[in-house]
Parts: sequence; C-alpha cells; structure tokens
Amino acid sequence: MKISFSIPAYNEEQRIARCLESVQKEIVRAGMEGQVEIVVVNNASTDRTKEIAQSFPGVTVVDEQRKGLTFARQAGFEHSHGELIANVDSDTMVPPGWLDTVVRAFERDKSLVALSGPFTYYDLFPLSRFWVTCFYGIGYITYLFNKYVLRVGAMLQGGNFVVRRDALEKIQGFDTSIRFYGEDTDVARRLSAVGNVVWTFRLPIYASGRRLAHEGIVKMGMRYALNYIWTTFTKKPWSEEYIDIRTDWRT
Repeated sequence: MKISFSIPAYNEEQRIARCLESVQKEIVRAGMEGQVEIVVVNNASTDRTKEIAQSFPGVTVVDEQRKGLTFARQAGFEHSHGELIANVDSDTMVPPGWLDTVVRAFERDKSLVALSGPFTYYDLFPLSRFWVTCFYGIGYITYLFNKYVLRVGAMLQGGNFVVRRDALEKIQGFDTSIRFYGEDTDVARRLSAVGNVVWTFRLPIYASGRRLAHEGIVKMGMRYALNYIWTTFTKKPWSEEYIDIRTDWRT
C-alpha cells in the first residue's frame, strides 16, 4: 500500500531537516522506495522552512497561507495520494521500525482506520520524561475506558498518527474551525464512527518537548486532558487559544 507523509511546518528552519532526514532514512531502511511520498505543507512560514524542505529530493512542498494546524493538515491530505496518510510534525523524528509497525497493523486489521502512538521527548530531562510517561499511562487507561466501556470516541496523538484516506474522506477531513487543542481528539472521535481507531505504545516517535518545557508539564498535561474530555463529550475543545512555540529551545 502507498503511504503519504503529511508534515505541516511553520517557521521550522531549525528542525525540518532532521525530520525529513529521519523519514527518508526510514523509507530506505524499510525498503519502501517508490511506495512512500513526502508532502511538506509550508504554513505561512517567514523563515527558510520552504527553502530547506525543497532542497530534499523527492519532497513535495505545498503552500498553505491560512495559518493554523488544521488548515495545514487538511492541505496535506488534499495534496497527497497515498492509501495511508502519516501525519507527523516537523519537529519529530521517525525511529527505525516505525513503518514496519504501521504496515503490519493495517495489513492485519482491515477494520483499522487510524493508528497512533506516543511522543518520546528527546530534549527533556529524565525526570520530565518520567512525568510525561505517567500522563500517558493515565491517558491510555482513560482511552480504554471510553472506547470499550462507554463506547465513545477514541484517542490519537497529534503529530504521530496514520489514517486511511477513504476513512478521512468519509468524515470530510479535518475540522478547520478548530485552531489547535482537540484537533486530534476530534478526528479520532469522528473516525471511530467508521472503523477501528487504535492508540498503542508500540508506535512511538521522537518529538521536541519545547512546548512542555516552556509552559510546564503539569499545566500542559491538565490542558491536554481537559481538551480531550471536552472534545470527546461536547464535540468542541475546552480552550481555543494557544501559544505559538517557535523559539530555538535547546537544539
């Protein structure tokens, strides 16, 4: 099956190269050359993000001038062609074996419409990573309870999820009225109505912890939890405002 990486990028000249290098390295390692395309959505960047992305052979760069994560994700969806769309962020790095896990999961379960996993924050201190793991544990238990007991919604990690194109078409893509928080929960909630949505610790991806470091792990954990609950049960996020994190924090 053909896979499309959709990578939204706003002023990510410090990190976009590492992201694309990791994706291309994983494609070669998995022996999937010719089966995977990479689409970078330049989301109104004012730095060298677009120039750097265009310097990578085989990478398609799409401009989306409407600034916002969901606008960028929707543009990546519309300009990609794969049966599976891998949504990763421009500050992430794909680890070895990531594509193997994705392909096996979708080949084994034909009812699977979306697969997701956690972030492994490569630039946080060990104690901070421990607290992140605790939050993921609580989130995973909540996800299982909602999915199998209450039978409502599901969970996806924004920046690390793969979705079937036909399923995303059925739910009419991303909700661009959502600015930031809750966009992944909204997609998970709507996708769960058309197929199986799975979140697993077997699909980690490396990501920058700059937002957590800037705003505080406890504060961000509570904010993500509230938006997950609100979006799952009220169909809209708890908070609409968010801070744009684009500082070059501990590269």
